[in-house]
Amino acid sequence: MARFEDLRGSLWDPGNRHGVQPPLTGRLIAEAERALRVTLPGSLLDLLRHQNGGVVAAGRDAFPTSRPTSWSADHVPFETVMGIGRREEALSMLDSPYLVGEWGLPTPVALVSGGGPCSIALDYRARGPHEEPSVAWFDAELGEELPLAPDFRTFVEGLASSADFA
Repeated sequence: MARFEDLRGSLWDPGNRHGVQPPLTGRLIAEAERALRVTLPGSLLDLLRHQNGGVVAAGRDAFPTSRPTSWSADHVPFETVMGIGRREEALSMLDSPYLVGEWGLPTPVALVSGGGPCSIALDYRARGPHEEPSVAWFDAELGEELPLAPDFRTFVEGLASSADFA
């Protein structure tokens, strides 16, 4: 398992700028936390300060699961990270309130990855909106949810290559 500190720069696909928002600022963080009504985890903000969202490197684009999901028998995809910003044609964490409502997901959650009804989100339900959230998989079409990790740092450290799940 990789250490979080070693993944800050290597998490991102260096050749792909799709979905990257402008550099993260304190103002954007405050705007996101107000809009989402949660405190974002420091580990997520550390990654977004290095690169504000975008495509994940091939070696870290999946998370193993303890049971089958609608996606796969043994993992879920983690191909992109939503940044924080308002760049057109790129989903942002600022879109979470709309998307959560549109898909009927529970609240409070903040989406971090996914472009459709299948998403990975920060799940604040157990600990409250200002505590460290767990990370969960949601499939809104099937009403499926699966806890993935107790916190975002542990989630990132557990990422693997989707090629390992053939």
